[in-house]
Amino acid sequence: MTKNRITWLDAAKGSLMILVVLGHYPGEMPFPLIQYIYWFHMPAFFLLSGIFFKEVASLKEANGALTKRFMQLLFPYFFFLVSITLVRYSMELTTLNFDWRWYAEDFFKILVGGRFARGAYGVIWFITTLYFSYVIFTFLTLYASRNVQYVILAVLYSVAHIQSFWAMDVVGGAPDEASQNIPMLWNLDVAFIAVVYFALGSYLKDFWLKISNRTGWIALGVTVTAIIVDKIGWIDYHLSLKFLRYNHFFLDLVIPLAMIIVFIWVFQFVARHFQMRMLPYIEKHSIAIMYLHIFTYMILNDYFTFGPILFTVTGILFPILVSILMLRFLPYGEVALGNISRIRVTKKPFLKSTS
Repeated sequence: MTKNRITWLDAAKGSLMILVVLGHYPGEMPFPLIQYIYWFHMPAFFLLSGIFFKEVASLKEANGALTKRFMQLLFPYFFFLVSITLVRYSMELTTLNFDWRWYAEDFFKILVGGRFARGAYGVIWFITTLYFSYVIFTFLTLYASRNVQYVILAVLYSVAHIQSFWAMDVVGGAPDEASQNIPMLWNLDVAFIAVVYFALGSYLKDFWLKISNRTGWIALGVTVTAIIVDKIGWIDYHLSLKFLRYNHFFLDLVIPLAMIIVFIWVFQFVARHFQMRMLPYIEKHSIAIMYLHIFTYMILNDYFTFGPILFTVTGILFPILVSILMLRFLPYGEVALGNISRIRVTKKPFLKSTS
């Protein structure tokens, strides 16, 4: 059972990473596949992260756990942010771009991150949002009873939707532009809804680890129904966590959760009957793929004509190659890729250790 769980989880994460890459394809598709990918793939990442959340019993343990997560998530964040920026600015200088105002404005957007960081940095919002979802839920489970946790999560979920309503319906316009009318460092406000998906992964851990066939078929029915009613125009459902586009209070739970159930159910079934090696391998290099797939396209776009398949394949293979080279030749390259097993993370309170 444990072996199957690990297999399906790694395969599921690898598949989600493929969907992340495909979801950033800049061209048009005849079928609105990307729209349906966005219905569930980012909530799935938060939910799967929550499955293996471990509650802490003291502030000392909380500080140790958060320090470890900081090293796993934010150290690679800054490493790839600096690396990509240095390459980008070097390329700009070769085109004789010496406008310091351009560099200052661009660098400011990179520092703010979240929905303000575009282009090669289009995915960095996820890491900061995941980390602060982890922070919120760590202290929530440490200091609040389960019932109080439910109330606080409901309030956060409601606040997130009020904010989304303001951006999407009051400000209006394209979601990427409308969301930028609400300033926020690192998309920390998106953690208000992301932590709900994270919490559902943690609270319902046993449910997610073994989804019954009956539940899977019901969720599949809900998923198919949602796609049909959206296709015929009875609903107009979109979900984009990065750009605050979650303005359907009930559907933002029902549709993503139904699709995540189907997604996990399928991978649990496949893991029981077949060996999956490619997808876990992709998951192994997921950090590099996440940070570099858009940048890969930006570099190669002048030399190749990209369709969705070539875009996805190059967005996976090139970052995997970079990841392998980092592991082999870069000192502590595994740390830059989120593996901190070689580093001793202190279990002392973070505030005390820095005083």
